[in-house]
Order: sequence, then structure tokens, then C-alpha cells
Amino acid sequence: MKSLFVKFFVLSAMLLGLPLTGIVISGHSPARYLEFPPQTRYIQHATFSWLSFLCLAVFIITVVIFLVNPLLRQRRTVFRKVDGNWPFPWWGWVSFLSFIFFWGVGWSRFDLFKRFQPHTFSPLWVSFIVFLNALSFRKNGFSILTHKTRIFLVLFPVSVVFWWFFEYLNRFVQNWYYLGVKFGPLEYFILASLSFSTVLPAVASMHELLNNYVEFESRYYRWIKVNIEHVKILPWAVLIIAGIGLACIGFLPDYLFPLLWVSPLLIVVCLQIILREPHILKDLSKGNWVKVVSFSLSALACGFFWEMWNYYSYARWEYSIPFVNRFQVFEMPILGYAGYLPFGLECALIISMVETLIYKKKR
Repeated sequence: MKSLFVKFFVLSAMLLGLPLTGIVISGHSPARYLEFPPQTRYIQHATFSWLSFLCLAVFIITVVIFLVNPLLRQRRTVFRKVDGNWPFPWWGWVSFLSFIFFWGVGWSRFDLFKRFQPHTFSPLWVSFIVFLNALSFRKNGFSILTHKTRIFLVLFPVSVVFWWFFEYLNRFVQNWYYLGVKFGPLEYFILASLSFSTVLPAVASMHELLNNYVEFESRYYRWIKVNIEHVKILPWAVLIIAGIGLACIGFLPDYLFPLLWVSPLLIVVCLQIILREPHILKDLSKGNWVKVVSFSLSALACGFFWEMWNYYSYARWEYSIPFVNRFQVFEMPILGYAGYLPFGLECALIISMVETLIYKKKR
């Protein structure tokens, strides 16, 4: 418990304090970065660059090919056969009809639904999350909703805190902004928090579903060995570099915006290595990539649905990403989907911490 507090304190101090400190040191007013609700667009991003786009595309494609190659190179199917004959639960049918209904309301433009259209995100995703659990239950009679209920429920409030960190960091780079959202501070906080509460349960549920249907273990359990703890000074060096980057992110947003997605992961993993604790990348030293790949793909799958359902919603977000803001799939520039890969590891990290904390309490 003490170790968890230390990590949360250091992570919070770095993510919340360093960007604002950098702004103050540079002589700029921090007021616009603390605007709430966030409405003003004060960052003019660099225009599209073919050189940047192609270089980044080559890097991303290389990483993706590397990660999915084990799923493609073997001839036998990567999909598991049905393990049992479990009936599709009644609550699964209710959740399916519910998310279809809220999807329709969110995308419709009928005056009858106008009052409710800005509020469909949360019920849509809660319905979809329950439906994912129903699909998992249909596969083998198990789901985190029915068999890890306490963990499942705790993920909702933890997810609120988790995503507010990203919203705060986005104030310094403004890679996304919201449209159709006209609320006062308190109403905005409550409604936004309800929406943010679905992030971790969605990724956890998608992860459970993919693990039920895809043979990750046989493909990634004994793969390439990578020992990031071999160089003792590495975690300290990465922690310092991440800290400097966060301090500079406000006045170099076009170049440092990727830190929004990778800095929380880098900070926590480095702290875990320094404290000699297990971490999400530790199994790589044994060639076990199961969790890394499965959670990355789970977040990417959720990302597809986030972007798809956002596309025609009344209250939605749009993107402004320097150098590569072109070739949108829904509202997201195609290369932007790469951000979901490290985001999946951050979700895995937090989910693992929640599981550890709850299991310790049970004992």
C-alpha cells in the first residue's frame, strides 16, 4: 500500500506539476491551460508534412508487422474452437438492444431525441461493455462482470481518475477538442467523469474477449527475449528524460505531444523497476509477450469503436495532430491509431494494480 502511494504521488507530481512548471518558467501565463471547461483553442499546430508522415508511417508499420507477425506466420488457425456450450445470457440480449438503441439516438437528428443526444456516450458504452462480457460468458462461462465483479466495478471510478490525467496533459498539446459540449464547470465535470469511467472497463472486457478467441499464449509465450532491467541506470535515465520532456511539452507541443501517451507508462514502469517490483514489461525477459500484445490490440479494438461511434455523434471530439493530420478514419488521422498501442499497456498497468490491491485486501 505504501509503495502504491509513492508511485501515485510521483506520477501525479510529474504529470500535473512539470508541464505547468515549464510554462511558468518560460514566462507564459498558466491561466489558459487551467481553463475549465476547456473551450479556447490557443495552439496552432504545424501543417501536414509528407516527410514526417512517411517516416512515422514506416516506423509504425514496422512495429505493427513485428507485433502481429506471430499471428500470421503459422498456418494453423489463430482462433480458438468453442470450448463449451454456454447459452448466451439474457443480460447479453438486453445490453445488445440497449447499445443499439443508444447508438441510434446518438446518431439520429430527430427533434424528439435532441435533449438526449449529448448524453448517449456513457449508456452506449456501458451497454457495449456488458455485451462484451456476455460474449465472453458465451465462450466459456466466464466474464469479469460475473466472476471478477468487484474488480469490474472498481475499474469504473479508477478509470475516471485515469482519464482525467490525459485530459489535463492534452491542455498543453491540444491534440483533441470537443464539439457540441456546452455545460457549466460542475455539469461538465460530472458528465465527463461518467464518460471517462467506461475506459478501463471497456479495455478490460475487450481483453477478456480477445483472449477467449485468439491464441495469444501459443504465439507469444516464448518469443523474443528483451531484458530492460539489464542496464541498471536505464530506468533513472528514462525517468529523467521523461521529466524534462513533460516540463517542455507546453512550449514544444508539436514535437513532444507523443509524451501524452507514453509518459505515464514510462514513469510507472521505471518506478516499479527502481522499487524492484513486478511490472508489465518484466515478462519480456522470458520471451513472454502475451500481455503486451493482447492489451495493445484490445485498446486498438476499443479505439476503433470509440472513433466510429464518435464520428456522427452530436457531442463529439475532433483532432488536430501536427505534421500528420490527414487521411482520417472517422475523425482520427490514420497514424493516430498507433497511440492506442501504448495506451493499452497503460490500461493493463492500472488494471493489474487494481487486481493486486483487491486480492491483497481479500487476504
